[in-house]
Amino acid sequence: MIQDIEPQRFNNQYSNRREPEDHDMVLSFSEKMIFAKVMDNENLLGFMTYGELQKITGCDRKIGDLVYLFSIDDTAYFLWNGDNRLTAPGYDYRSMYKTRACQPKAAVLAAATGWHLSLWYRTNRFCGACGERTVYDEKERMLRCPSCGRLIFPVIAPAVIVGVIDGDRIILTTYAGREYKRYALIAGFTEIGESAEQTVRREVMEEVGISVKNITYYKSQPWGYDSNLLMGYFCQADIPEGGDGHLTIDRQELATGEWVNRDDIPDYPEHLSLTHEMMVYFKEHGQEVFK
Repeated sequence: MIQDIEPQRFNNQYSNRREPEDHDMVLSFSEKMIFAKVMDNENLLGFMTYGELQKITGCDRKIGDLVYLFSIDDTAYFLWNGDNRLTAPGYDYRSMYKTRACQPKAAVLAAATGWHLSLWYRTNRFCGACGERTVYDEKERMLRCPSCGRLIFPVIAPAVIVGVIDGDRIILTTYAGREYKRYALIAGFTEIGESAEQTVRREVMEEVGISVKNITYYKSQPWGYDSNLLMGYFCQADIPEGGDGHLTIDRQELATGEWVNRDDIPDYPEHLSLTHEMMVYFKEHGQEVFK
């Protein structure tokens, strides 16, 4: 999955760093795009170093508008939080959506996590309670309102990914109105006052119109593209005796939804998402997913 970058190590512990090293990376975002190297191979993803940023700005001192995000091994990643877009020969803004198909995987993780944090910083520049401009906290990843004292932490939306199984078949779907056109599993956000298992039951019923049982947790995944924490579950379709598991598709959410035999499940090359891992896991292990 996207976070599986071993032997490299991702460290998101907050640090009040203000002095990048020349080899550290600078991430800049504009709309739904990220500032990245222009390469002959569009599937490669690389970013500007702090040393390069110093050269293009003609500045030999600390550059303002940089916020520490996280590190991968000994390389720190900083957010360019200025109001202006960066420009430099050999670099351009490219679609965040298309980075999902890129390599190396560590760069994809950096892009997605940086995007998540950049949205949070950008949408919380002012206090939602009193309108005062917020300031950075010195000890933890938090924004503080100097006027009313409101504390603002990064928002993470819990969501479920659900593999609904009946014997050797599983429900695969395609989303309505999205760029992503490949097969996926049933998914949805957890509502207020609802457990993750209740979300599984509700989303399956809403999207394909069937009941489920034997809900079994698989694993979780951070998904910075949508600021989510995804929780993966397998469950069995609760089909009445003599029933065929007919699906009633919610066409506002799904373009398609169908039962697919495990032998026919596709194996896509990127291996980034929890959805894809669960599909392939069922393809390879069948009913062992419930053990």
